Amino acid sequence: YFRNEGSLTSTLRMLLFFSALMITLPVGLYFSSKAYVFEGSLGMSDRDSYFYAAIVAVVTVHVVLALFVYVAWNEGSRQWREGKQD
Repeated sequence: YFRNEGSLTSTLRMLLFFSALMITLPVGLYFSSKAYVFEGSLGMSDRDSYFYAAIVAVVTVHVVLALFVYVAWNEGSRQWREGKQD
């Protein structure tokens, strides 16, 4: 019973962590890449920098999702192996 409760807490923490990452990382990278990389360093126009910054944000969302799936898959397989050995 206690092992399942710890597992639930661990799963909820992981979900909250990746949810926060899903919100903050793409938005932060969107605005920072737009202002500092595309407009600042590369000297792009306002319109072009919106487009490329959006691509950065979308790629970031996909990376965070892939990381979440990877961590969840490994956590599930680890718990299954531990339960199988008991």
